[in-house]
Amino acid sequence: MKENPFVGLAGNIGVGKTTFTEKMADAFSWSPFYESVADNPYLSDFYGDMKRWSFNLQIYFLHYRFRAQKTIFDLNGGVVQDRTIYEDVEIFARNLHDMKRLDDRDWQNYKNLFSIMTGYLRQPDLIIYLRASTDTLLTRIQSRGRNYESSIDPEYLHQLNVAYDKWINGLKGIPVLTVETDGFNIFEDTDRFQSILDDVKSCLPL
Repeated sequence: MKENPFVGLAGNIGVGKTTFTEKMADAFSWSPFYESVADNPYLSDFYGDMKRWSFNLQIYFLHYRFRAQKTIFDLNGGVVQDRTIYEDVEIFARNLHDMKRLDDRDWQNYKNLFSIMTGYLRQPDLIIYLRASTDTLLTRIQSRGRNYESSIDPEYLHQLNVAYDKWINGLKGIPVLTVETDGFNIFEDTDRFQSILDDVKSCLPL
């Protein structure tokens, strides 16, 4: 397996990225980088009024993940990241613009900022796409009991799923390993998790 690999976990809200990140980091002795959720100052406001807070939220996520990218660039050893920076623009911001909850001016401003940042990024050696149906996502979101997620619209999750599939199918230049997570319990299905780890090692270049 490649020395100092960088693996990005991609997937919708509630799909299990954080748990997967933790367990993969433990299995390979890699450094985990987690998404800013508990300390995010905009999430609760965003779910209450997406149109008002969408730009603020996306800028926060972008700056947080870009800061993580700078640390990853200088780090020795393997890295696994809970959600890639590409999803911020290609999934969430784009979808909000399509939904008319991010206006043309803010969308263009956001894209311009991201395009400048891309020149400074270390690209993942592999993206693991964790995929689940909307029903599975809703069940997992409800089970983790975050108050600010209680008002998530199922249609919003469905639209994100569609956006994810479209992005992954058109992604060029980065290998992708897709993991179907419907019916997969990472804590109980140890054989399947080990099989996924073996697939990860096979996908990473030497």
